[in-house]
Amino acid sequence: MNVRRSAAVLAALAVIGTAAPAVAAPSPSPSVAIPDGLYGSTDPTYDGVWRQSLALVAQIRSDVKPAAKAVDWLLGQQCENGAFAPFRAEPAKACDAKVMVDTNSTAAAAQALALAGDGNHMDVAKKAAQWLKSLQNKDGGWGYTPGGPSDANSTSVVIGALNAIGQGPETAVNDGKSPYDALRELALPCADGGAFAYQPDKKGKLAANADATAAAVLGLKGMSMESAKAAADTDLTCADATHPDPDRAAANGASYLAETVRKDGYLKSALAGAEDQPDYGNTADAVVALAVTGGPKAAQKPLTWLEENTADWAKQSGPAAYAQLILAAAATGADPRDFGGANLVEQLNATGPAPQATASTEKSDDDSSSLNVWWIVGVGLVAGIGIGFLLSGRNKRRQP
Repeated sequence: MNVRRSAAVLAALAVIGTAAPAVAAPSPSPSVAIPDGLYGSTDPTYDGVWRQSLALVAQIRSDVKPAAKAVDWLLGQQCENGAFAPFRAEPAKACDAKVMVDTNSTAAAAQALALAGDGNHMDVAKKAAQWLKSLQNKDGGWGYTPGGPSDANSTSVVIGALNAIGQGPETAVNDGKSPYDALRELALPCADGGAFAYQPDKKGKLAANADATAAAVLGLKGMSMESAKAAADTDLTCADATHPDPDRAAANGASYLAETVRKDGYLKSALAGAEDQPDYGNTADAVVALAVTGGPKAAQKPLTWLEENTADWAKQSGPAAYAQLILAAAATGADPRDFGGANLVEQLNATGPAPQATASTEKSDDDSSSLNVWWIVGVGLVAGIGIGFLLSGRNKRRQP
């Protein structure tokens, strides 16, 4: 869901890797030792908290109880003021001004910890949300860094954190503006497809951005990663309004996504000096956005494309990619344990510490019955190859 400048520039490499696996593979030798309890085997410097948070949310949504050490690792990353940085190599050391905390890592961690430990870490999630609320901009939104200009991706992931702790996003107000107001300011008219911009450019102009649009749609629906569920099937159309309500603005954005994936079934990522290529991560985001507005039918074509084309990408990109696909499947009512023939839940579990328990439904082959039974599967610690998920899906993506 976006990062730039300083550390964000380096973090952008993770986003590009997630969106486009054709680029150089990550180094097999991370410059930072992989902590016990962390999912994935690549350098966590720029995406450790993000990928861990997504992995935990995806597991919990799949009826998997995460390993206690995985939850403990994430808990240990929080600063005393409630904020999270992408990764703290020395969690026992107090955070200082040199620790680069951000809204995206903090909001993702809040969503995961609100669910983890059977809800016993809600106080930690609320502390993170309180820090986020203290940084709300006067336009109602959030930027990636404290005090930074609002962007669609960061605002939307913070909305997810508010949802996770049980607070209606419309009640988070600064200077009379809510997060919904901030997102609507980034909406383009139907003449431009109804898309959303990531941020205005230096001249205040808005440019359509599919990644930001997918994020904004989920944000305007007031949903977190865990709560995203399919709406009833409905046709998606764009309709201009002077001050559209959140549902109308979300439908406009979804109509743009529907039109964008209509031909090929996927979103494209244009990298400097390279031909357009499929953007797997943003296509998964688009599936969620289409499902929560237009229903499973609207999301079916890109979902089918993901089922047929993402095995190599997910294997290379690691836990956040598996989580992203699981959440796309869950939002549409598809089975993440049979996703194009792959068991995404099992594959995610294998990238980190074995979960405490995982439930899967199997059919008995006994001649006398075909009863469903529950199995407890222990998954060993397996090193995965991957690039961190798009920080905030997105966190460093440039405007088109």
